[in-house]
Amino acid sequence: MSVSEQVSQVTKNSAFEDLCVNTIRALAIDGVQKANSGHPGAPLGMAPMAYVLWTKHMRYNPADPQWPNRDRFVLSAGHASMLLYSLLYLNGFDLPLEQLKAFRQWGSLTPGHPEYGLTAGVETTTGPLGQGLATAVGMAMAERWKAARFNREGNTLVDHYTYVICSDGDLMEGISHEAGSLAGHLKLGKLICLWDDNHITIEGDIEVSSSEDVLARFESYGWHVGRVSDGNDLEAIDRAVIEAQSVEDRPTLIAVRTEIGYGSPNKHGSHESHGAPLGEEEVKLTKQALGYPSTEPFFVPDEALAFFRQAVGKGAQLQAEWLAKLTTYSQEYPDLSAEWNALLSGALPDGWDENLPEFAVGTEVATRVASGKALNALAPKLPALLGGSADLAPSNNTELKGFGDYSSSDYSGRNLHFGIREFGMGAALNGMSLYGGLRPYGATFLIFSDYVRPAIRLSALMHQPVIYIFTHDSIGLGEDGPTHQPIEQIAALRAIPNLVVLRPADANETIEAWRIALKRKNGPSTIILSRQNLPVAAKATGPGTAEQGAYVVADANNGNPELILLGSGSEVSLCLEARLLLEAQGISTRVVSMLSMELFLAQTKEYREAILPSAIRSRLAVETAIAQGWERFVGIDGEVISLEHFGASAPYKVLLREFGFTPDNVVAKALELVKK
Repeated sequence: MSVSEQVSQVTKNSAFEDLCVNTIRALAIDGVQKANSGHPGAPLGMAPMAYVLWTKHMRYNPADPQWPNRDRFVLSAGHASMLLYSLLYLNGFDLPLEQLKAFRQWGSLTPGHPEYGLTAGVETTTGPLGQGLATAVGMAMAERWKAARFNREGNTLVDHYTYVICSDGDLMEGISHEAGSLAGHLKLGKLICLWDDNHITIEGDIEVSSSEDVLARFESYGWHVGRVSDGNDLEAIDRAVIEAQSVEDRPTLIAVRTEIGYGSPNKHGSHESHGAPLGEEEVKLTKQALGYPSTEPFFVPDEALAFFRQAVGKGAQLQAEWLAKLTTYSQEYPDLSAEWNALLSGALPDGWDENLPEFAVGTEVATRVASGKALNALAPKLPALLGGSADLAPSNNTELKGFGDYSSSDYSGRNLHFGIREFGMGAALNGMSLYGGLRPYGATFLIFSDYVRPAIRLSALMHQPVIYIFTHDSIGLGEDGPTHQPIEQIAALRAIPNLVVLRPADANETIEAWRIALKRKNGPSTIILSRQNLPVAAKATGPGTAEQGAYVVADANNGNPELILLGSGSEVSLCLEARLLLEAQGISTRVVSMLSMELFLAQTKEYREAILPSAIRSRLAVETAIAQGWERFVGIDGEVISLEHFGASAPYKVLLREFGFTPDNVVAKALELVKK
């Protein structure tokens, strides 16, 4: 009898299903043991629910992991990564068995926690607990937006689920509250989360730190909730998922009561199985206890592999059927079809930036206001541009006028209301970006970038072109005082690899910042903006351009500067004022706007030398924040006028005077440098 005949004969046999589940378990614990590092306990407990999802419910094509109408799967409990890698290998994704044997090793496709862009079939980077669930909320939001935008009666392009497996730890993290509340409010019925309810954390039983009723909490958010009392009951898990699919107006959380380390004779139900290999002997004993047919590492029964690999043919058929629908759709709705293809390509349309505003020299405009005008000029040209604020849209100037609010009654709106949930907002933006075809942005005050930072870090790690808008960027916000005045935040953002930090000097440079951010495809950008009005400077004569990160906005009258003043944001106009005073005293002075340190450092050595000639050692940087980072540009002979302490509550002009951000103080410091 052929393997395929064997499969068809035993597909419904519960013993065979147990074999398939145990194959997932065996591969997971073998990978951890081979690496002598990892988390075996969670995959042993989670395998049945993962098996049910991947073989009975999820729609995907292993040959094309980016098929637009696939179901999304997020392993929020990223420490259980060998569970996901085992599923990807078994179901025919481009992940050979050799890669499972190389788990957590240099150059492998199976890192310790799943990484987007590295491993075929991994939808998002997970590991920082809670973020996977919140990212999945963003994916579900994107699914609803695209469905509302493109689906037509009898012509459905977007129709799929976002599935999540999360852990106790995921649901303890504060971001789970933000994400859960938002998802319930938005009635994201295509979001289904299975909770690995094993009651164990690293420190022991969950009761040492938590006694809340999680299901009641999520029910209060507006979720449908369910419970499976036995995590090995495949039929009960299947019924719970089917019930969740029938609830169209609420997301679902299913508590699946599992046992961590299931099958391990000596470590089952114990935190000892969480974050360390079981040991070679315990791995063998576990396989024997599970009734697995071999104790040899990485053994996969032929009949089990053949069963899982049916996903390849099934996925190809599902995608072919969808492509046939797309062909019909394209004929009936050619304009929408063209827009669909344009969004998926991610390309900026011709003339996308032609109508951006230009501000008159000498006028005074807050850069947050200029940013709002840029957004509203861009919105008609960029249908994929959508976003919002953490309840600060009027202050952040992020509303897209005339484009509606995204809500449970109208998912087609392009103004997103995240509520006061900064971290949840950032993770949801990642999910929307990962979903494909959208250019999401989110905003809050710069001081609250601390709340968003872990999500920004994952944006950068995953190379997602999310745009973060941070206004009220300095002590220039005035009377709100030191709790709201950012001091260390700009330096902290600049410290994140692959994040481009843009702090424009005036309204016109803000327009350039938006051009830069939207052209960027391989990582996130943040645009840092002022609350207070700033003078619009005369057009720079160069050398250099804003797109190169730093450039000369005003040069010495004699063309031979002996001093360089460097600034970003609001401090560039301060440097320009000081330059006039210095030139009047015979000190030839160049002013450089440091729009983005990251972009400037990416330029050639020759360009950097043209902007900051090494022969000019008298350099003074000015920024209303800590000096960290500026030492790379002022050198050992230069100085920084900075703020190495918290601010105060007072009108912003008073604060600038009291803390030394005045033309006279800049001139005094500059003269000291020149006279050294």
